[in-house]
Amino acid sequence: MGIGAILLIIVVLLLGVIPTRPFTALMHGFAALCLLLAAGCATLPQARSGQGAPGSGSVSFNNADGAVSAGKSAAIIDYLKTRSGDTDILETHLAVEQSINAASPLVLGNKLILLEDGPATYEAIITAIDAAKDNINVETYIFADDDIGRKFADLLLKKQAQGVQVNLVYDSVGCLATPVAFFDRLEAAGIRVVEFNPVNPLAKNSKTWLVNNRDHRKLIVVDGRTAFLGGINISEVYSSSPFTRAVKKSGKASMGWRDTHLQLEGPVVAEFQALFMNTWARQTGKHLGDRNYFPVLEREGGEIVRAIGSASDEPHSLIYLTLLSAIASARQTIHITNAYFVPDPQLLAALTDAAGRGVEVILVLPSHTDSWATFHAGRSHYTELLKAGVKIFERRDAVMHSKTAIIDGVWSTIGSTNLDWRSFLHNDELNAVILGGNFAREMTVMFAGDLSQSNAIGLRQWQRRSPLLRIKERIARLGEYWL
Repeated sequence: MGIGAILLIIVVLLLGVIPTRPFTALMHGFAALCLLLAAGCATLPQARSGQGAPGSGSVSFNNADGAVSAGKSAAIIDYLKTRSGDTDILETHLAVEQSINAASPLVLGNKLILLEDGPATYEAIITAIDAAKDNINVETYIFADDDIGRKFADLLLKKQAQGVQVNLVYDSVGCLATPVAFFDRLEAAGIRVVEFNPVNPLAKNSKTWLVNNRDHRKLIVVDGRTAFLGGINISEVYSSSPFTRAVKKSGKASMGWRDTHLQLEGPVVAEFQALFMNTWARQTGKHLGDRNYFPVLEREGGEIVRAIGSASDEPHSLIYLTLLSAIASARQTIHITNAYFVPDPQLLAALTDAAGRGVEVILVLPSHTDSWATFHAGRSHYTELLKAGVKIFERRDAVMHSKTAIIDGVWSTIGSTNLDWRSFLHNDELNAVILGGNFAREMTVMFAGDLSQSNAIGLRQWQRRSPLLRIKERIARLGEYWL
């Protein structure tokens, strides 16, 4: 790539943050330059065609007591098929999920609560934290120094003072606008604090300078028994419902953010706790102390959940491979909401191929965004998708930040992962995959609500868009690898 192209990409990345506050824009612009200069030649893994074809005894489960026998696993599949509405489609997705990485188990016996906006999510998290008795682990991309951030900080300080050990991992780039003093106050009170891959190479916990690799996860685990994950950071931008407009201190109304989070109880919480511990160990190498991080967990509900974490220093993204394989196995429907949609060639081919074989593929994407470059880079792919029969809708009257998918009414996912190169190559991400019809039906109702609040993008309409939009798309497309 020539110097001119590199400079153009830097401009694109800077343009993506100019509409925000001047200091934040400056810092993010500097970070974008660093990210670009630090970017290596990471490549996306190749999905294997035909991966995960179901076979006798190919699917196994874990429960609160460990691995489930083959006979019981087969009985569970038979029972689930009677409730899914299809004789073999659920088994197909179970087998596909198992084939990606058998080391990450399909865990039985979990209770899930779907949280559809910031206020509901914050209320649930605050209730759980307030009841904590032993430990609280927090991993977040953004921990803002605003009304919501300070409310969470004060609550964590209160729990630490009560003898509950609080451990926090925050992302250095995500928290560029948060003063160092904000975290110093937490650390001084006994909260263990880790800055993920510090921008400053001289920072105290910086082992290697990996500024391009970010921790985009949003995970809170309370007492090793309750976990929260999804797309919601700790920031006041999520404090309003997507159906209302928040009023800023300046008196101006701001658009609400539409996001999705998930509350989990049951044996799978131990898997998410282990992912937090792994992040902590990779960043510091320090032992977290003698707390009951892995209590005995009982069955809490009837949902099958798989915890999937991906990290930029791993050879491939399990989340990426899982999503591609689920899309490739789809027979009826693929319903996706996503905040930052910049598909790579494999994902683009998977979506268009699915539409070509008669699968209903519907994408609900943003019509408003906080990232200029990502927004227009994603739109540059609309023509190809629409020609292939993919249906595209843009969410109106809210900033779409949700990252969800429902496939064939039996496979669902919620997490932090965007459908872009950055999430699949450069970020640490976290998703829950849920297998079964009950939770998928809840997700489908939620998706229908988003669809009703969205505008359809038709091919003829899209082909008549202005030359200015086309120019923005072409410019933004140059930098999609880094977005």
